[in-house]
Amino acid sequence: MPLVVVAVGVLLVAVGVGLVRGIPLEKIPDVLSEGIGGQIGDTMLTIGLGAMVGRVMGDSGAAQRIAGRLLDLCGPRWAQVAMVLSAMVIGVTMFYEVAFVIIVPVAFTLVRVTRTNLLWVGLPMSIALSTMHSFLPPHPGPTSVAATFHASVGLTLFYGLFIAVSAGALVALTWPRLPFVRRMNPSIPTGLVSDRVFSDEEMPGMGWSLSVALLPVVLIAGAAVTDLAASGSGPLLHFVAFIGSAPIALLLTLGVAIWAFGPRIGRSLEEVSASCRSAAQAMAMILLVIGAGGAFKQVLVDGGISDYIKDTTAGWSLSPIILAWLIAAILRVALGSATVAVVTASGVALPLLTGSGVHPEIMVLAISCGSIAFSHVNDPGFWMFKEYFNLSVIDAIKARTTYTTALSVLGLAGVLAMESILDALNV
Repeated sequence: MPLVVVAVGVLLVAVGVGLVRGIPLEKIPDVLSEGIGGQIGDTMLTIGLGAMVGRVMGDSGAAQRIAGRLLDLCGPRWAQVAMVLSAMVIGVTMFYEVAFVIIVPVAFTLVRVTRTNLLWVGLPMSIALSTMHSFLPPHPGPTSVAATFHASVGLTLFYGLFIAVSAGALVALTWPRLPFVRRMNPSIPTGLVSDRVFSDEEMPGMGWSLSVALLPVVLIAGAAVTDLAASGSGPLLHFVAFIGSAPIALLLTLGVAIWAFGPRIGRSLEEVSASCRSAAQAMAMILLVIGAGGAFKQVLVDGGISDYIKDTTAGWSLSPIILAWLIAAILRVALGSATVAVVTASGVALPLLTGSGVHPEIMVLAISCGSIAFSHVNDPGFWMFKEYFNLSVIDAIKARTTYTTALSVLGLAGVLAMESILDALNV
């Protein structure tokens, strides 16, 4: 389903819900504007800059350098491990669709050379990318929820890395070995992969490529660790907090990426600007969807639905973490778009945080984990997965719907464990 259709549909539903919930007709536009403005204002810089960093790395060959070197180090026998590692490194800052298109030619090449099953190599890559995209900032979903819950993006990334890496690696290395997946043996599709493959001379060095890919992670996570470990305040701590904020970290990374990789994209500034502009244009529709989700969230809040859910669940013995995860999973099944599901779920689940004692970063991760579950035919990523791996709809459901659900459930278990650890440490 095109993202513009999803966005328009969500806005229409938001108007309908506002009318049903008794919001005066003349106030509905203001409610929608408030929701859109609040959501976009908190996430636009992070999402836009993250997309530009990813595009510069892709157009310069830096992403291909990382994936290729890991394959060289691991060898064909450990191709799955190489694909998982490269996908996780690249996927931290790059969106699923962008990273997928960049790495999948490497997977296809390895399949041709080793004559292995396409899913044996490609499925671990897709699973690792899905995990990074859905679980961690600076990706749109978790970043949007962090803004709604007033959670620290740095702490969300820091806690989420432990959960994402372990859950993603476990599912990525397990799923290709399951009997129902091994029975699938699709051929490499034609016409879907770009003919552009960088030669060794065209790509930047591994040191620069890896440094730029990890720079925002180091800055954001480093600021979070410093905030936890240090007490008091001072110029140095303020400076670390400044460069560790997601927009500033990504802005610095973009500057370094353009300086280091720009000459490989083009000799003129215009060519480098075109690369960044293309990434920003691609993110426009995602921002529209996020804004529409924010409008829907605001209607739910102003219409009293969030308070209704809070009052209804007040007597339940169910953990607010599990309930938040469940709300996100249900919305994911209904709406298809994980971004819309996670933004909408954050508005519904926001009252659950008040008085619960749960860390806001943990609630962000719970909702993010719930939003990856049950990917099926109303999810744009489902169709990309199906076409690139040349699968039937039934086989795509067997492979992708099951692995996204497994990731979601494992993520929930990791979130519950992380909350217990934080409580035990009295953090």
